[in-house]
Amino acid sequence: MTVISLLTTKYSISCNNKLSNPVLRMLPYKQVRVFSELHMRFSLSLFLVYFSVCSVQAERKLEFNRDIRPILSDGCFHCHGPDEKERKGGLRLDLESDAFKNAKSGFPAIVKGDPDESEIIARIFLSDDDEEHMPPLDSGKSITLEQKEILKKWIEQGAEYQGHWAFITPKRSPVPSISVTGHPIDAFIVDRLKGEGMEMQGLADKETLLRRASLDLIGLPPSINEVDDFVNDSSSNAYEKVLDRLLGSPHYGERMALEWLDLARYADSNGFQSDGSRDMWLWRDWLINAFNRNIPFDQFTIEQLAGDMLPNPSQDQVVATGFNRNHRLNGEGGRIVDEWFVETVIDRVETTGTTWLALTMSCARCHDHKYDPISQKEFFEFFAYFNSNDESGVLAANGKNGFNTAPFLKVPNSEQKRKISHLEDSLQKSQDERKSAESKMEDALTKWLKQTREELVKNKAQPSPWKKLTNEKVLSKGGAQFKKQKDGSWLGTGKNPSNDTYEIRSPFNSKELSGVLLESFSDPSFKGIKFGRSGNGNFVMTGLEVRLEHKDKNKKPIVLKLDKAEASYEQEGYPAIQVVKNAANLKKKGSKGWAVHGSNPPKQRSLMAMFMAKSPISVPEGAELVITIYHQSGFADHNLGRFRIQYAEKKVSSLDGVSGIPENLVLLVRKNVEGLAPQELNQLKKYFRTEVENPVSVAEVKADQSKKALDDFISKVPSTMIMKEKSAPRDAFILSRGEYDQPTEKVGRALPAVLPPLPEGQPNDRLGLARWLVSGDHPLTARVWVNRIWERLFGVGIVKTSENFGSQAEWPVHPELLDWLAVEFAKPTALPKINGKPAQAWDMKGMIKFIMLSKTYRQNSSAPDGYFRKDPENRLLARGPRFRLHGELVRDQALASSGLLIKKVGGPSTRPYMPKGVWSETNRYGNLTNYKADEGEGLYRRSMYTFWKRTAAPPSMLLFDAPNREICYPKRSRTNTPLQALALLNEVTYVEAARSLAERMMKEGGAGIRDRLTTGYRLATSRSPDKQTLSVLQKGFEERKIHFQDNQEAAKQIISHGKKKPDENLEPVELAAYTVTANVLLNLDRVITKD
Repeated sequence: MTVISLLTTKYSISCNNKLSNPVLRMLPYKQVRVFSELHMRFSLSLFLVYFSVCSVQAERKLEFNRDIRPILSDGCFHCHGPDEKERKGGLRLDLESDAFKNAKSGFPAIVKGDPDESEIIARIFLSDDDEEHMPPLDSGKSITLEQKEILKKWIEQGAEYQGHWAFITPKRSPVPSISVTGHPIDAFIVDRLKGEGMEMQGLADKETLLRRASLDLIGLPPSINEVDDFVNDSSSNAYEKVLDRLLGSPHYGERMALEWLDLARYADSNGFQSDGSRDMWLWRDWLINAFNRNIPFDQFTIEQLAGDMLPNPSQDQVVATGFNRNHRLNGEGGRIVDEWFVETVIDRVETTGTTWLALTMSCARCHDHKYDPISQKEFFEFFAYFNSNDESGVLAANGKNGFNTAPFLKVPNSEQKRKISHLEDSLQKSQDERKSAESKMEDALTKWLKQTREELVKNKAQPSPWKKLTNEKVLSKGGAQFKKQKDGSWLGTGKNPSNDTYEIRSPFNSKELSGVLLESFSDPSFKGIKFGRSGNGNFVMTGLEVRLEHKDKNKKPIVLKLDKAEASYEQEGYPAIQVVKNAANLKKKGSKGWAVHGSNPPKQRSLMAMFMAKSPISVPEGAELVITIYHQSGFADHNLGRFRIQYAEKKVSSLDGVSGIPENLVLLVRKNVEGLAPQELNQLKKYFRTEVENPVSVAEVKADQSKKALDDFISKVPSTMIMKEKSAPRDAFILSRGEYDQPTEKVGRALPAVLPPLPEGQPNDRLGLARWLVSGDHPLTARVWVNRIWERLFGVGIVKTSENFGSQAEWPVHPELLDWLAVEFAKPTALPKINGKPAQAWDMKGMIKFIMLSKTYRQNSSAPDGYFRKDPENRLLARGPRFRLHGELVRDQALASSGLLIKKVGGPSTRPYMPKGVWSETNRYGNLTNYKADEGEGLYRRSMYTFWKRTAAPPSMLLFDAPNREICYPKRSRTNTPLQALALLNEVTYVEAARSLAERMMKEGGAGIRDRLTTGYRLATSRSPDKQTLSVLQKGFEERKIHFQDNQEAAKQIISHGKKKPDENLEPVELAAYTVTANVLLNLDRVITKD
């Protein structure tokens, strides 16, 4: 049968056979004639497409996963897929069990072997303006004519379904026996190329291959000596030795960490409005070290997802859990804590799903997944694994100022551990002395009584002139609460308002008033010897008003005009007399006053300040004493913490009078101890313990000082945020539309039904989940990791959609190879040794070396033009990889070539050159508002250590497609734009690097111009220039030298960029000419491209 007759037969119709044709069953009778007239023209228009499709299809049987699922997923699954709520017509096409059933129309969508009776074929071939056309025009979906014919052909062949390939456990396919290299990868690639009429290219030259391997394994170019050594090494294992050297480099971990930082959404700030700093670099150090130690990927996974839940976890294993604390933390004033707790947990679900499963889990947050078999219920069952971390889910109160949000872990280095041990020993010793001091109290009391009694006899000790207030009340104007203590002092609790004002009211029955005494006490709730409610334990009292209010409120209060102030301790620059001087402006903001806890804090547990008038005032009958204390300094939270106020009737000349014994105790002191009643003796003991220096008080001060020294030191030890499971899991619920405040059905922890169950014997918690991911039988984990490594080495993954292995994923271009590698990764049989050590299961270095040993990787990146037209993205790999480097590698390479790079591994983030005001444009709050570049080494560290602020990520990295890391980012785009070229030519980092490269050319390249240019070219490209290239470079250099000889100010300007000064021993004009030449070299395509 000819194609024309086939088409006309399949669409031949008449008014009488309407009911026999699936197209016409849906049409009113009057439309049938019109349809008949249009039919032949429509059939002919399909001829060419149909012919071309059928000719290809005739050569192979169509496969559902490769050929059909992508069409249905893009065009049909939105309305006829997993999402039950969105499903139309009762039709589900993603499952074989449902696809052959009758839909609501009463007709089956697919009839095996019979496209004429298949409703799906009838609908997709209707005209676009027909209301029954599928997919509907307003859906935004479409199916091409070629795709329609493929669907039709598939039904003709029997409409065989397959489960989604990514959800089926991979199996090790037999290795094709056609490889000439003996490498399994090459066998699979050559087998595929043979079917495409293509073949591999020859090996890349040794210079190119070494540069390619160096950039892939350590992210840095090889030195000239390393290139020469490799080129001159004629041994059969020369290349393998290079790989082992690079895999053993401490910089290997840095290069491997780069993409993982994107997945982990690593940043040095919290995000959102304030976007203040955080410390997570200790997790980054763990990551680098984990790659360098080559811990197996299963261990790598378990420690990051659940290291805190391992039996007796090490410090490193707990630090590893920072992976899921790298998320943003909301510190905005109007946030709702419950909402952002849910968002934090959902972020972990999305990140875990993306990183290990390459699934778009978040699509099931609000409803069943449109394309993948993951229901909303399953989403929140997965959510339940992550919602029991002991956290609020939002930024801590001081988080915007650089403090980590709990839970976090202090991580001292070895030197800090020794110091902490020493301080702990000192604390223990002082605490032991505190305990032993109790046994000395009786003798000390007897000695003090004897001494005091003798002083009384000599009339040296007088009763205290200060009297205590009675029935007083204390009020905070800012909303703080006060609790009266047993010693009569008042302790501030609860809210600590900015610049609070305290008011004390007390009935007053004395006849005169001359002044007041304010006593400030430390308190155990202040954690050390602290007197104020601020973070550092200080207070600044700026004003004091003492007045007497009449019983008749219509009468004007009598104000005590203070004249003198004296304190037992004053912070330098903050004397008590300043309080008196501020009397005319009690409410003035930013005032100074009496402060006590600066750089040299007091060691005693109580402090005093007296404020006296020139002369006493008379007290009217029934008057009330009102004392108002102001805190109007520039330090908003510096309010008094615990205090007591007394008053004096008569003028007191100095604080020495305070040391006198209270009048009621003088008589007791005069008695012999034997004559004291038990109650009287207890009064003296209490006074001696609380008011007199004694063995216990001295020991307590020493213990407090030791504790403070330890606390202060530990406070400076860096911390990192971690996961910490609550003792009892939180309840989890399905959230209607994904809204935090719309809980519906309660759910427990469970895994998506489409994936394997939890391994037997594993706990149903976060630890069990982590072990499930790397059980070895999971269909996704190994495939996803292998594909990402392939993408990093070759530019495109075996599955191009490396971010999505779900139903909308692209079919693997080498499916058997992908599965073979996935099985080999988890259960190795062919992986090579690494520096003599046999490969282990989940061996990351082993798999990378295995791939890089293949000829597929070692090929020349050049190929015939026809190969580029046939396979522009190099998916089939008939040539070696060639693509633009990440922005981090472009910068690191420039620094390395120039000799500026500081190769130190690990440590806190640094601040290299960035445009002025780069942070201020996005933030006016927090501690990251004014960017200031580092001095010295910080300017020249590797780019992965650059301080990463989410709302203003490093501009030069963003230009080269780095993400802002606000969320998990599985795949970077790769663009080439004019802005990239402008940055490489003009940004201070690259201009300074060019000058430093020029200095190397002049110092290391010999005396001749061509030798120097050759050195520069080799440093920049790791290859030797040919004669033509060298001639072009020499001509350009000579022209620039003439230009700078005529413009010497311009020469000085070009070599002055950056904070590193140019070498004064080099002639400026010549250096400027070499600098511009070096700038050209660093912008060559061969430099910013890996080939």
